[in-house]
Amino acid sequence: MEGRRTPEEHIQHLAELPLLLLTGGVGYYALELLWRGRSHWSMAVCGAVCFLFIYRLNQTYPHARLWVCALQSALFITAVELAAGCLLNLWLGLGIWDYSSLPCQFLGQICLPYTALWFALSLPLCLLCRLMGRLIFLEKD
Repeated sequence: MEGRRTPEEHIQHLAELPLLLLTGGVGYYALELLWRGRSHWSMAVCGAVCFLFIYRLNQTYPHARLWVCALQSALFITAVELAAGCLLNLWLGLGIWDYSSLPCQFLGQICLPYTALWFALSLPLCLLCRLMGRLIFLEKD
């Protein structure tokens, strides 16, 4: 009966989404506190969404080269940052961040230096996601 889950696998699957969202949200919020000394609750939401994407990407393509997954992750994070920045900073005027003084920026919401940083951060995150899939959620290659 291929495709059917055991009760244990079903419970693991139910726990997967909340654990991934919590890991990404808390992880990014904490990282931003260390980097900038402050954060905003919306950044936990962005971190949760981005971590879920990185996890799913690495589970969907488990044999893809690490740098390819990291590049895709960095581009996704940059897109989320642009969408969040346009909504939160430009439309709602919350002023959570402003990259307008940085090189290669767009609308003050994204910039090339931070995309490079997202790439560097995505490398260990991709490895973490692959490990989580194997060790915690017992995913098969």
